[in-house]
Amino acid sequence: MGYYVKVEPDVRVYVEDVNRSGDKTILFIHGWPLNHKQFEYQFNVLPAKGYRCIGIDMRGFGQSDKPWDGYTLDRMADDVRCVVETLQLQHFTLAGHSYGGAIAVRYMVRHNGYGVSKLALFGAAVPSVTQRSDFPYGLPKEDVTKFVQETYSDRPNMLRGIGDLFFFQYVSKPFSEWFFQLGLVASGNATAKVAVSFRDESLFSDLAHIHVPTLILHGIHDKICLPQLALAQQQGIKNAKLVWFEFSGHGLFYEQREQFNKELMEFIEGAKSDTKYR
Repeated sequence: MGYYVKVEPDVRVYVEDVNRSGDKTILFIHGWPLNHKQFEYQFNVLPAKGYRCIGIDMRGFGQSDKPWDGYTLDRMADDVRCVVETLQLQHFTLAGHSYGGAIAVRYMVRHNGYGVSKLALFGAAVPSVTQRSDFPYGLPKEDVTKFVQETYSDRPNMLRGIGDLFFFQYVSKPFSEWFFQLGLVASGNATAKVAVSFRDESLFSDLAHIHVPTLILHGIHDKICLPQLALAQQQGIKNAKLVWFEFSGHGLFYEQREQFNKELMEFIEGAKSDTKYR
């Protein structure tokens, strides 16, 4: 079931809402440059387990409106708040992948975790995708700038390159083509401006302000959001649990989807595991 939510007078975002009668709600925020359909292999499984799965296409991506401006963490977090209020969500799990994880973290701070009972971060672009003087673990700034430049000069080729970096395990050619099409649906302008955002914005000061149980899932072969980012998240967020995915890159939600779904459900249900919360 899908519908639109107005986040500004002239901007609507698309929301996919599966199993509205589910008693456990997960709000998924997709990564760059994708849309909610990246979570197909969660939406195929979790509703049958009693979960209400909500996926937002962030502005500029998927089926949402594609305005010229508004591609910053603050504005994206405000868009999420509009969805939460419109759907009257309470006691839900906020789940974000890659840049979606950055939006989720900014939402927690900017909106004081409004309605959120738990936070889940997957290959999250937190606290910084790019290298900085006091954080040498990200991508070189010039590499991210190259994404921006290639978006404006040959976006399909840029997307192919991202696809080559995304997965550690083999994915079939039809799956690769489907995944490529998810990126093509976005506007070029939004794709470039979000890349500028994750190049220039950071969330170092945000982490200490998160006060809900947090699950961090990260592929050890991630070449986009390097594994050191997950360690920084664990160190910076109180009450955080980190689970490594040994056979995944940036696409852990697909590459190890059975383990991914299991870890997410156990976290939401509060199941105990060998790795304790700090």
